[in-house]
Amino acid sequence: MTDVIRIGNASGFYGDRLSAMREMLEGGELDYLTGDYLAELTMLILGRDRLKDPATGYAKTFVRQLGDCLELIAERKVRVVTNAGGLNPAGCAEQIRTLIAERGLDLTVAHVEGDDLITRVDELELAEAGAGVVTANAYLGAFGIAEALRSGADIVVTGRVTDASVVVGPAIFEFGWGREDFDQLAGAVVAGHILECGTQATGGNFSGWRSFVGDENAVGMPGAPDHGSLPLGFPLGELRSDGTCVITKHPGTGGAVTVDTVTAQLVYEVQAEPYLGPDVVTHLGSISLAAEGEDRVRITGVVGSAPPETVKVGLNRLAGHRNSVEFLLTGLDIEGKAQWVRSQLDAALAASGQAPEVIEWQLVNTTIEDPQTQEAATSILRCHVKSTDPKRVDRAFSGAAVELALASYPGFALTRPPGPGTPYGVFGAAYVPQTDVPHVVVLGDGTRLNIPAPTSDFLRNPPSPAALLPTDCARSRKSVASVSRVPLGRLVHARSGDKGGNANVGVWIPADHPRREEAFAWLSDLLTVDEVRRLLPEAADLEIDVHPLPNLAAVNVVIHGLLGEGVAASTRIDPQAKALGEWIRARHVDIPEELLP
Repeated sequence: MTDVIRIGNASGFYGDRLSAMREMLEGGELDYLTGDYLAELTMLILGRDRLKDPATGYAKTFVRQLGDCLELIAERKVRVVTNAGGLNPAGCAEQIRTLIAERGLDLTVAHVEGDDLITRVDELELAEAGAGVVTANAYLGAFGIAEALRSGADIVVTGRVTDASVVVGPAIFEFGWGREDFDQLAGAVVAGHILECGTQATGGNFSGWRSFVGDENAVGMPGAPDHGSLPLGFPLGELRSDGTCVITKHPGTGGAVTVDTVTAQLVYEVQAEPYLGPDVVTHLGSISLAAEGEDRVRITGVVGSAPPETVKVGLNRLAGHRNSVEFLLTGLDIEGKAQWVRSQLDAALAASGQAPEVIEWQLVNTTIEDPQTQEAATSILRCHVKSTDPKRVDRAFSGAAVELALASYPGFALTRPPGPGTPYGVFGAAYVPQTDVPHVVVLGDGTRLNIPAPTSDFLRNPPSPAALLPTDCARSRKSVASVSRVPLGRLVHARSGDKGGNANVGVWIPADHPRREEAFAWLSDLLTVDEVRRLLPEAADLEIDVHPLPNLAAVNVVIHGLLGEGVAASTRIDPQAKALGEWIRARHVDIPEELLP
């Protein structure tokens, strides 16, 4: 039995860099290569594909990547694990087998299924999702992947498993972990969570990007290395049998692996300190990070406990059709111009008898005194419409907007003519007993292996260890002599994202801060629910959770309902909340001068 395995990632989403698989295979030693292609929005996209053609429903780009690299995979004896099967893992696996046969290679393929519950929506009482359900998929765990590898598969394709499972599965197989090896499983979940989004662990979407891109005056200058143009390397993890790991990347690739880039991914798209999964509950408060040389971060101390009795089911349904138009408002009296065109369009839609059920207006007023350019003098007024009747958001809407061109405010202009309406979906979640969800491995010869759910006497969900969830994160403080009102980002990093209709933002003190513990104590005092509402006025009337994570010097904030009914239905300018962290960093607060860098 080996003690260390190297697991790389070559995809963080459906549409990621096509060349990444080859880059990872050629860039250095690997035992496994994984890829994450699924997200809540992706499942809706694949669901719409399947409605048009039942033979589709998987990530076609993965098959394309694999076709370019099959000989390399065979030569280097790297095993591949991916969730690219989406809604049709059997179809994806068959496509891969065809490619292998055409090349005359000796590679075997298995797939994991059972997550797709679309035909059981009523039986499992998921009907509250409403009509139009196009996907209903349980988040399976990693033991099916481990069994597929144990049965000799070189390539394992799954449907909807938890994102981390493509990393946890190989670790279970290689190290012989069982269902009750909670700490080891949790350690692998942490590794998988860091690797799953690809280059987000090596500097992508990282608020400290200047640390590896270089001096803004040097980048692009003659004779200076243009670090910012080098593609970010994809991450890999060196996992050990005790559940610890090191996150790193291949030498010579772009970006960086630091305590802060790893922290950024750890606080991304998490809801609470106990991180629930079908195999284990991972306690995020237990994680310890330490730099171990250049581009190497060691993760230790992760604590796990037994998983819940239920498993999450992601539900996507088609909710209707949508359209939008953007009016450009220039110069003086922006508010008045916006009010006039809004009342005109509202009245025109009402008079037509085809007004959409939902009409939303958003004014982005960027007025400045004495603007030096026309762009600086221009604000944007957006109108979003939604309806269950596609006709109400198609020509009936676009025509009413365009007909105002010569009959409304001075300087009337649109960013573009409104196009036809498009369908949109909404995401929801339900929970069913783990025992109600089949978990099946299908080998290349058709053999089906059932993976049993944890037994009822084994399942339990104890409270988090008290040491991991301090009720008071305050430290002893000295009185503050003076403060400066500056952007919060002068002191902290942040990373944000989406989970259904919720948004999360993790905020933390950089690892190299000379008074990090004191700065974290100040941060944990600052970010109360009331202060989050002040900093982010869009969240003023929403439910907010605040979770301190002292080991990471971080605070995780969850804003319920900020994204409405999910990414596909959101009308926010930032529907996936990717920039929410940068917004909060730009807000001004009073920071003790002694804590500022």
